[in-house]
Amino acid sequence: MEPKVKTSPIKTVNPFNNELVKSFDVMTAAQIESKIALADKAFQSWRKTPKAKRAQLLHRVAHLLRVKAAQLAELATLEMGKLFKESQGEVALCADIFEYYATNGEKFLADQPLETPHGSAFLSYEPLGVILSIQPWNFPFYQITRSAAPHLMAGNTMLLKHASNIPQCAQIMEDIFLEAGFPEGVYQNLFIPGSETDVLVADERIKAVTFTGSEPAGSSIAAAAGKYIKKSTLELGGSDAFVVLDDADVEQAAEAAVRGRIWNAGQVCVSPKRIIVEEGIADLFLEKVKAKFAALKVGDPMDEKTDLAPLSSEKAVNDVIKQVQTAVEQGATVITGGHRINRPGAFMEPTILADIRPGTAAYQEEIFGPVFMFYKVKDEQAAIDLANATEFGLGGSVFSSNNERAVNVARQMVTGMVYINHVTGIAPELPFGGTKHSGYGREQSPAAIYEFVNAKLIRVTTADSAY
Repeated sequence: MEPKVKTSPIKTVNPFNNELVKSFDVMTAAQIESKIALADKAFQSWRKTPKAKRAQLLHRVAHLLRVKAAQLAELATLEMGKLFKESQGEVALCADIFEYYATNGEKFLADQPLETPHGSAFLSYEPLGVILSIQPWNFPFYQITRSAAPHLMAGNTMLLKHASNIPQCAQIMEDIFLEAGFPEGVYQNLFIPGSETDVLVADERIKAVTFTGSEPAGSSIAAAAGKYIKKSTLELGGSDAFVVLDDADVEQAAEAAVRGRIWNAGQVCVSPKRIIVEEGIADLFLEKVKAKFAALKVGDPMDEKTDLAPLSSEKAVNDVIKQVQTAVEQGATVITGGHRINRPGAFMEPTILADIRPGTAAYQEEIFGPVFMFYKVKDEQAAIDLANATEFGLGGSVFSSNNERAVNVARQMVTGMVYINHVTGIAPELPFGGTKHSGYGREQSPAAIYEFVNAKLIRVTTADSAY
């Protein structure tokens, strides 16, 4: 493959102080070709490696993640600014996911018998080949893990194109796979710009692509995969509804909403973005949220006492500020916040927007920062209608003291996931993914391991069997 344009080095810039830490050269066409060839070659032997051996190596990755947890967490905080305690939680989650597939992968991939009146039949789950994984910066290790763990366990090999602002996190994961004993070529990192990914998808040695990122980029990747008849999975973000019914515990709901929204400085696809509250408790809920926002401590993400970290970059904070300004120009009201914090680093005030009208940008867009879009609705049906009034369909939450009522509301929300009395969360055994413009396919849980395998039918008949 030949580069389209001459590109700048890939850089680590600390968003806490905007200082350049380290840079990496973009890989040449020859280097990229070498890595693709190695991944393809490695697949020929990795696919034949016993599942028990693959599982053993995944267990080693989980062990190394736990041993190196402090180093990895510090690196994530350095490169994209998240709270150190959140980075520690992310690394622990990744170890659990690798452990989950190491423990259960053989069972998930076992032949599945099928009932047939003549002879016998079963499905054999066989790997596809080289998988291209294109991932964002907001969870530097988790984004890698939720695609790598199941697909490597299934016998595929993987090439990672990670976000350009977290190159050290990308590289250290390749180092960990090698240290764990994975054969060379089974998992490799690519230092390339996003503009080169369509070319990679076209390469016949790459058999499938998994992408997490923006809707425009995902559409481009899906189009390229479709053109070359390759399987793809997409997770394209969301504008999750956080529905608070009038019988909810208001204090519990307000605390969950605030903690969910400032998680990762608001840079989470499934954090609560559209807060939809029945009018009987809306004012009380809003006052509690405002008080909790005012009590947040902003500062050094390495400090255990800090509540709100910087956004991932200057571009990220400027983009959110621009979205808020556009919302105000289109009639929205800023209840609190709305500005950049006057201090070094990419910090944004926790913000609440109200009076957001249909047809405006904020009504449809995802705001990737610590910003609530607040809606007061007259009743339960109005809450459901508003929750579904978006092109996205990733996650969502319903708060109510009546679980039966909450589940009934959840069933009517058009999303991939709904959590009751909890913000949309993450666990190895629970599927993660959305619908509508939030994408397709599932990660985590047993479902993930079947995304990139060939479910081959094998039927055995006897001489006297009918057809």
